[in-house]
Amino acid sequence: MKKAIKILITLVILGIVGFVYYYITLPAINFHSPGFWWFILFALIVATAIIGITSVLDKNSKHERQKGGRHILFTLVCSITVIMLAIFIIGGILSSPVVNSKKYQKLLAVTERNYTDDIKEISYKEIPILDKDSAILLGSRKMGSIAEYVSQFEVASKYTQVNYTGKPVRVTPLEYGSFFKWITNRSKGIPAYIRIDMTTQNVELVKLENGMKYSESERFGRDIHRYLRFHYPTYVFDTINFEIGDDGTPYWICPVKKYNIGLFGGQTIGRAVIVNAVTGELTDYAIEEVPTWVDKVFSADMLISLYDYHGTLIHGYWNSVFGQKDALQTTDGYNYIAMEDDVWVYTGVTSVGADESNVGFVLMNQRTSETRFYSISGAEEYSAMASAEGQVQHLGYKATFPLLLNIGGEPTYFIALKDAAGLVKMYAMVNIARYQIVAIGDTVSSCEKTYLELMKSSGISVTDTSKLPKVTGAISKIVDCVIDGNTHYYILLNNSDEIFDVLVNDFIGIIKYNVGDRITFSYSAGPDSNTVLGIE
Repeated sequence: MKKAIKILITLVILGIVGFVYYYITLPAINFHSPGFWWFILFALIVATAIIGITSVLDKNSKHERQKGGRHILFTLVCSITVIMLAIFIIGGILSSPVVNSKKYQKLLAVTERNYTDDIKEISYKEIPILDKDSAILLGSRKMGSIAEYVSQFEVASKYTQVNYTGKPVRVTPLEYGSFFKWITNRSKGIPAYIRIDMTTQNVELVKLENGMKYSESERFGRDIHRYLRFHYPTYVFDTINFEIGDDGTPYWICPVKKYNIGLFGGQTIGRAVIVNAVTGELTDYAIEEVPTWVDKVFSADMLISLYDYHGTLIHGYWNSVFGQKDALQTTDGYNYIAMEDDVWVYTGVTSVGADESNVGFVLMNQRTSETRFYSISGAEEYSAMASAEGQVQHLGYKATFPLLLNIGGEPTYFIALKDAAGLVKMYAMVNIARYQIVAIGDTVSSCEKTYLELMKSSGISVTDTSKLPKVTGAISKIVDCVIDGNTHYYILLNNSDEIFDVLVNDFIGIIKYNVGDRITFSYSAGPDSNTVLGIE
């Protein structure tokens, strides 16, 4: 009877320790998950320790029979631990690129495309001028100005870039300020999220009719990671993302890893679970069935890693280390492009020799993992950033990682220049093929205008802007406004319902016009107003 009680106590202790470990670490019950193996090894080590300690403390261990039983059990558990550890190590080696270089090289399908066919010219009103760091600054300032929330909530650091109603925006939820503030507010949930327009820098706190009950700042069963684990105990989740639907409803997009090579190797995404952040409703999709409004399933880091396997392992693993013949790799850094109603990761491609030029660049779709390579040789991104910084070295501005644009039919790096406080002060455009052509401007429109003039003076044929739409009419209303230190005139014509935005810095002669005067505008259409690019 005593022996049975001791065994029962041992099992109860082991069960409690195992449950606490599982509840905190949340490993997937899946042999492809390294976390599951660590969970099993932890349980075996704890069991070994308990058996050893009880053997020492057991006064009856003098009896040979009991000593023999303890010794056999201890030896058995130790043997299982060693075997499991050996399988884990050997499985990791057999899953590595060293053994499976051909399989790793084929994980990502890459198609070569023509740059001008895919990347169309856009109005400067559609250019996303904010990076994540700038978005964080704007979000924090917005939060600090809202008295009703600032004492209870903070801004999460997600700031996911998505397409919303055709515009590139960054979104991030609020989160509870502390454990005690969670206790106070958990019944109503998180009341809002922040949405930042990356083209206008407009920051909006979107209040929800019903609060978000599932998030990363929740506790216990409503913690989004624990909520997912208890509903999908075998799924190995990648980094989850906060997004919003077309109607503004907040969701968590939760990618599920797929292991294609051996026990732990060849990670891609096979499924995605979408969780309504308000109601907790879960929907499980195969990767090819994920709704088109979802923008981010594959992380940028995973896509870049897959392309590096594709580029460096073209002639096997050892060639990638030593000979490096035909081996290509991505450059150090990336950005995002909104295209075809999806978000694509952009990064340059260079030789493994790490010279200061690119042989081309890739766009990788974050929803489908579709990857396109464009063969355009030119400046590596950091060389372009250095060129832009050199134009404003007296001001000490620092360049952000470039965004790839089509300006005048030419592949162009668009770079925001920020001051020491992290605020965007100026903009730069650098020609990829001839990175000595650098244009600087206080506004995007003035930068683009200077850049086009520089290309023309350098003998580069640019897209004909004479085909821009034109409108002629009498001015019915003029309103002036100062935005970011620049004066704009917003003008209505008697024969049009559209608003025309004239930047006074670019067209100083506009101040001579009054209501009733006739005028002709060449313009680029925008979602809220049309940007005037020429006046006759």
